[in-house]
Amino acid sequence: MSAPRATPWSLVALFTAGYLAPYLLPTVVGRLDAGLPLSATQAGAVGSALLLGSAAAGFTLAARVERVGARALARAGLLLALLGYGGAALADGVPLVVAGAVLGGFGSGTATTVAATRIAAQPDPHRASAFGLLGVSALAGAVYLTVPHLGAGHGQPLAALALTAGAVWPLTRRLPGPAPATPAPADGAAAPARLPHLRSGLVLAAAMPCWSLVQNALWGVSGRIGLTQAGLSEATVGVVFAVALGAGLLGVLGAGALGARLGRAVPIGGGTALIAGCVVVSASATGLGGFAAGEIAWNALYPVVLSYLIGLAASLDPRGRWAVLVGSASSLGTAAGPLTGSVLSAQAGFPVMGLVLGAGLLVVAVPMTAVALHTGGRPLLPGAVRRRGGTPAAMVAAATGTPSGAVPPVGAAEQTVVEVAVDLPAAVPDQDAYDTAGPRPAGGAPGAGDA
Repeated sequence: MSAPRATPWSLVALFTAGYLAPYLLPTVVGRLDAGLPLSATQAGAVGSALLLGSAAAGFTLAARVERVGARALARAGLLLALLGYGGAALADGVPLVVAGAVLGGFGSGTATTVAATRIAAQPDPHRASAFGLLGVSALAGAVYLTVPHLGAGHGQPLAALALTAGAVWPLTRRLPGPAPATPAPADGAAAPARLPHLRSGLVLAAAMPCWSLVQNALWGVSGRIGLTQAGLSEATVGVVFAVALGAGLLGVLGAGALGARLGRAVPIGGGTALIAGCVVVSASATGLGGFAAGEIAWNALYPVVLSYLIGLAASLDPRGRWAVLVGSASSLGTAAGPLTGSVLSAQAGFPVMGLVLGAGLLVVAVPMTAVALHTGGRPLLPGAVRRRGGTPAAMVAAATGTPSGAVPPVGAAEQTVVEVAVDLPAAVPDQDAYDTAGPRPAGGAPGAGDA
């Protein structure tokens, strides 16, 4: 029984290795701009190519994790990340750096795909994803505090990504192998392969790229905002980012403690609206106070909302397919973010860019909140019995081996309780009425002595 308890921690480590690249995007893009013959827009395009490779891995492998095996895919992804990011860190030519970044991004996306699929199968996917965000925020904060003291050049943040992939490799031994092939039932009643809750999943998958694009459009140019518009040094900007990611740790801890008490609609809708305000403040900052306030508040809210979005996607399909597809769609927005931020800031300036991005967040918050409201009463797992408030009260199918046909599917409508009137007979014969040795007279009622 020790392996199942340890498996979530291996998922946390794998989640951290996969998500670290987007978290280090500002320093990766900033150092590509400074250390290679690239313009700011070209450096943003390289960052977008890295994240596009991550998104491609998610779309390619979403339905193959169970068949290939989580362990094999995770190891392949970590190996690609190690080779790609390590090669890009050591290369001096732009083509080699771009190729290594894209290869490493595909490896990061593979690791993220495996982690998202396995997290969706956990008893509490929100808690598991919160721990994953906790790990990646802590590690990214440590990198931001360390990299400025290691000298100039583009290699340091890319080397950090490669070393993280190598460090997580030993933990993959706790991941499961390929799922055994199960023969089809004799009656042909195989489980349907189509995605459940198709409309809600498609709406969420369409909204997530826009949400992620806004986050990473600002995140990709935050380093330049601090250096050029706010007039800060690289070390000061690194400290601000580290403190901001520390605030993200507190936000994730708060989200884990809050759990489902407020549902998902309030954290997703209200949190996204607050993030829009933080984006405007950060993009218009001209000094340390405004820049630090916007970045710290934004980074405290971002992982909170993201953890609820991951949990929402995981609740749509216990096999994790929606979690992977929504995450991959989010990666498309993440990939387009650095280039979008670079183009907007170059054409209109950072403050106008912040207003445009904030307005976009407010618009996209509407469909995401609608999905959270629509799916708010759905159990997180098949067979979860809920009270009226939506809190899981008992796990029926998973623990007792109840046949799947006896348990309502995820998202089944709550049944109305109907009172049924039952007419009882006027007289009920006692056990002596069935005694064949001594039949009673017809219509005889039991006497007092029969008691």
